[in-house]
Amino acid sequence: MDLPPKKLGVNIRDHFQPEYQIISGKEKVIKSLRASAKEARSVLLATDPDREGEAIAHHVVLQLRLPKDRVGRVLFNEITKRAVTEAVKHPGVINQNKVEAQQARRVLDRLVGYMVSPILWKTVAKGLSAGRVQSVALRLICEREEAIRAFVAEEYWSITATVQGSRTDAFATKLEKIDGKKAVIPNQEEAQRILDDITPRTFIVEDIQKKKTSQRPSPPFITSTLQQEAFRRYKFTAKKTMRVAQSLYEGVELGDEGPTGLITYMRTDSTRIAPEAIQMVRDYILTSYGQDYLPNKPRVFAKVKAAQEAHEAIRPTSMKWDPKSAKKYLTADQQRLYDLIWNRFVASQMKDARIETITLIISAGPYEFRTSASNVLFLGFRQVYQEMKENNKAEALVVLPDKINVGESLRLLQLDPKQHFTQPPPRFAESSIIKEMEQNGIGRPSTYAQIISTLYDRKYVVRDGGKLVPTELGVTVNRILVSEFPDVFSVDFTARMEKKLDGIEMGDDSLQVLDDFYGPFQQTLDVANSRRSEIRKLATQDTDETCPDCGSPLIIRWGRSGKFIACTAFPKCRFTRNLEESEAPNHVDKACPKCGGALVIKNGRYGPFLGCSNYPKCRHVEPYDTGISCPRGDCGGKIVERRSKKGRTFYGCSKYPKCDFISSYPLVAESCPNCDYSVLEDRNTSRGHYRMCPNCKTRFSVDEAVENE
Repeated sequence: MDLPPKKLGVNIRDHFQPEYQIISGKEKVIKSLRASAKEARSVLLATDPDREGEAIAHHVVLQLRLPKDRVGRVLFNEITKRAVTEAVKHPGVINQNKVEAQQARRVLDRLVGYMVSPILWKTVAKGLSAGRVQSVALRLICEREEAIRAFVAEEYWSITATVQGSRTDAFATKLEKIDGKKAVIPNQEEAQRILDDITPRTFIVEDIQKKKTSQRPSPPFITSTLQQEAFRRYKFTAKKTMRVAQSLYEGVELGDEGPTGLITYMRTDSTRIAPEAIQMVRDYILTSYGQDYLPNKPRVFAKVKAAQEAHEAIRPTSMKWDPKSAKKYLTADQQRLYDLIWNRFVASQMKDARIETITLIISAGPYEFRTSASNVLFLGFRQVYQEMKENNKAEALVVLPDKINVGESLRLLQLDPKQHFTQPPPRFAESSIIKEMEQNGIGRPSTYAQIISTLYDRKYVVRDGGKLVPTELGVTVNRILVSEFPDVFSVDFTARMEKKLDGIEMGDDSLQVLDDFYGPFQQTLDVANSRRSEIRKLATQDTDETCPDCGSPLIIRWGRSGKFIACTAFPKCRFTRNLEESEAPNHVDKACPKCGGALVIKNGRYGPFLGCSNYPKCRHVEPYDTGISCPRGDCGGKIVERRSKKGRTFYGCSKYPKCDFISSYPLVAESCPNCDYSVLEDRNTSRGHYRMCPNCKTRFSVDEAVENE
């Protein structure tokens, strides 16, 4: 059951009663369930162990029309024989507080979506949507983009010295302080002055500091951290991660053992581990790694704020099926994710890693240089798992000399000044926007993937090199929503609303929560509806042209297929024109083969293409190529830029489907020095700016080959 798709479906005057109806196409399912239920002594409801699952169980009871004494609610966190059997032995009742919490969320989302979206339809373009949580995520992405564009880079310099002791090889050390204060070198002139002052000075080892520290393992995965780590390691989208995790949870055919759920429920924000699971993994650690790796007592991780502690973290259901044993039964994606979940869980109950950090402090008069390196004394949990960080980059290996003493003089071999510029804040990736939403209390584990997917589907956001970039349409929609509904679509307000929904699950009055929201919301809505003409201006751009039909000014507006030129006298005057036809730079030096007219560059649903300027009289179109020949030389095609249905840019052959060459990265017409392939991919990622051969996978810097991947 769900709210009707084509109307509000919420009776505001009758205490916000939702008007649920059977989802189209599910009538046969309900009829079958009713027939089966009549023959059964009792009915057990085993829907998912979360709010949505509780609401579905409630709807099933409504449709089966069964007395309460024949209905039992069973909950299990894993689909294994032991867990299911135990749950069936102890059926409970439906948690009405959870049902109320889910229903309140559904009503809130419907009120916002169905009452704000029409404002976008009437001021920007039909088919657009606003969402209570989705629009806040869009706001975060747009505000990050604004910060990037407003960023002004500042120059700074660093100085590294190469020195050598009487019994050591040469090593590098970096200038950190000047006269006891952090070294600040704003420009080349200051860098040169410091170099001149340092050069004649004596370098002396002032101190050798050794510090031993412990590193604790991360807790087992919850939904958000699993999505983040799967993206960092495998570039899995949040949606793909949940799809693969769902298959591992529902069960995999494990030979003679049959279908078995390999992981616990994957929509959770709790790091809690059941006592029997802790004992299970401790036994495994002792057997597989030995006593040295097993803590004296189990680890207990701090509760995640507002977590539903009835759930467990995401973990393997049994230590019997380690990744190696299960591999032959899993797809490649299942294997990757299962390996990740397994290792993180095992590591979470292992001993700390022990690390020694050694720092050399070297003086040259008022200048203090430092060199540090870390040695792992005991791997501990790192024997099994080490978390990747956002924009993870390999650290340069630092080797410190071991035959060096305090007070020793060092010989200066070289001083290397280097220019740097401060960097703007990075764009969000899927992993980092999920982390941002989680930290700000926006959305729930069950909604993260859907929120991001909706932003792609609405063409508010596209992926560029793994980063989320708001489209011009997304920026326009965000500008309107923030202007007219600053509170409804604010981070703080949305987080407070999540807490109130959590409160309903604990027994708070759902009607009070809805009443408190709707009053101010309706007032804001009324004001926005009265300002449609002003809002429309936020979604348009002026031009210097006048309408050829009526003489009124022309403006750039949004439509279903993007921007277009329209008359300001609409609806009296209905003159429109494709935006591309008004811009001279879009003409190319090529004639239409059908009518001889000039070809112009147009932007279509799937990227740029060439079309005849005499449209609609002549409808000739052809691919807009990049000027690079397809590397599969026998096809005779050119590389063209295209967009997928989800707005992702990619590059393919103009002879498709005859030639299926495709690349996710821009191409340059440079031959691979390794295999002579005619193009290289230009990759600008978190790992740096480099080029890669699509044929032999050799990776190059812009100038030379650096490694083979």
